[in-house]
Amino acid sequence: TPSPTSKHLSLDTLPYQNNLSTPFPTNQGVFTNNAFPYLEVRRPFILGSIQRKWKPTVAHWFARLLHEHGKLVSVYTQNIDGLDYHVGLPDEYIVPVHGSIGRVQCEACGALHDAAEFAKKVETNIKDIYDMDPNAPAESTEIPCDKCRKPQVKPSTVLFGSSLPALFFDKTERELPSLDLLIIAGTSLQVSPANGVAAQVDCPRVLVNRDAVGQDLGLRFAD
Repeated sequence: TPSPTSKHLSLDTLPYQNNLSTPFPTNQGVFTNNAFPYLEVRRPFILGSIQRKWKPTVAHWFARLLHEHGKLVSVYTQNIDGLDYHVGLPDEYIVPVHGSIGRVQCEACGALHDAAEFAKKVETNIKDIYDMDPNAPAESTEIPCDKCRKPQVKPSTVLFGSSLPALFFDKTERELPSLDLLIIAGTSLQVSPANGVAAQVDCPRVLVNRDAVGQDLGLRFAD
């Protein structure tokens, strides 16, 4: 199911891409040394998601409906837009495989931060490289962690060079063997290891998708 954030700003048009000596801003090593490229690139996405500029789709609300009827085990999502957190699902039912814009923490010490407060700091501390916000500061200033004071606070999205959240591996090991039904929706089933979920269950699988995918993972379709 397409997310309303799927057409967010393209990395191909970024000022950073015009300088080949500038490392990719979503790389773990780059962020550790300098948080500004990541925060400046992601500024409109961070603000739009946390301030709820985009709305959940019917697929997000369907997960909430399953929960209300006691049928939901977990939602495993590869989307980082945080929309799963906007329909009233308890956090423990959401498994953000690649992290989420909707949850904020310190990369240095792991301390969690209030997302709304973080968004306010992004507005006042991080410059707008897209020239969309006339109230943005001319230059970026650090956003230190409340706990360790290091400027390593960001949405919990997984950076290149980082490991996936331990929650993903813990949940798949505990939950997949006992599922009664696996619903697979809005995915190409091309990204590992998340696509492996489809092959790790011993139960019926339902694919809700634009295209037939997952044949290499054992999914079969009638002619």
